[in-house]
Amino acid sequence: MALYHCTLTLHDNVFFATREMGILYETEKYLHNWGLSFALFAINYIPQPYRLQGELAQKPTYLDASAEQNLLHLNQAGIYVFPAQPINWSYQINTFKAAQVGYYGKSKQFGDKGADKNYPINYGRAKEIAVGSIYRTYIIAPETIKIPHWIRLGKWAAKVRVEAVKIPDKVIQTKSGDYTCLHPLNPLDLPSNTRILLYNRIVMPPASLVSQAQLNGAYLVAKKSEESKKDDWQAFKLTLTEQQYQQLPEEIYLPTGVFYGAGNVAATA
Repeated sequence: MALYHCTLTLHDNVFFATREMGILYETEKYLHNWGLSFALFAINYIPQPYRLQGELAQKPTYLDASAEQNLLHLNQAGIYVFPAQPINWSYQINTFKAAQVGYYGKSKQFGDKGADKNYPINYGRAKEIAVGSIYRTYIIAPETIKIPHWIRLGKWAAKVRVEAVKIPDKVIQTKSGDYTCLHPLNPLDLPSNTRILLYNRIVMPPASLVSQAQLNGAYLVAKKSEESKKDDWQAFKLTLTEQQYQQLPEEIYLPTGVFYGAGNVAATA
C-alpha cells in the first residue's frame, strides 16, 4: 500500500447543502470523504446503475452492501480517501429562484401579493466554496492505482483539479500510542482498536467528521524534522515542484487500518 498526498484546486464553485437556514443554504468548508471517494473512483471501481427509480433513486447507499453502488467496493480494492482539509478557501453567495413545490416553506404563486416588482417571492441563497480554493487530502491505495487529474464534485458537478504525489515508504514510520491528527477524519471509518480521546466536531451530512483529534492506536507518521529521515526527505523534495513542496505539511499523522464503515460493517477486503 502507498500513501498519496493530494492537492485539490477548485475550477468552479462547489456547492452542497450542509446547513439549510431559512433561505440560506450553506456549504461546509470541509469536503466529506465519502462524496470525494465517489468523485475520484466511481468510474473505475464502483458500479454505476444504468437507471434508478422510486425509493432506490433517493436512498443513500454509501455502506449498503445490498446496493450495487456503494463504497465497500473500494474496501475490496484496498483504497481509502480521507476527508479534504481547506488550505486556502473563500466563499461566494449566489441568489437563485426556488421551485414552486409544496414542501418549500415560503411556497407562493408568482403574481401573488408582493410579486409585482419583477422579483420572485420564492428565492434562496447558496453559500458556495469559491473558484480557486485549495484543499488537501490523502489517499491510501495500491501503487498501481490511477488517480484522475480532474474530477466533478458537488451538486453542480464542479470541475476540480487533482495533483497527487506519492510519499516514499522510506520517509514513513508506523508507530502506536497517543498522537494528534491535524487532518480531519471520519470516525465511522476508524478501526475498533483506535480510540478518539479529544476532538472538534464538524457537523455535516451524511456523517459528522472530527478535526484536531487526539487519538490512541496505530498510526503513520512522516516528519521533515525526523533526524533519521532528513536525507530521505531532502531527496523526496528534489522530485517535487516548488508548489507541491509548499503544499506538503511539515508533519503527517494518520491512523492506520482505516476503511469505509469500519465502525459498523465487517471488512470486505
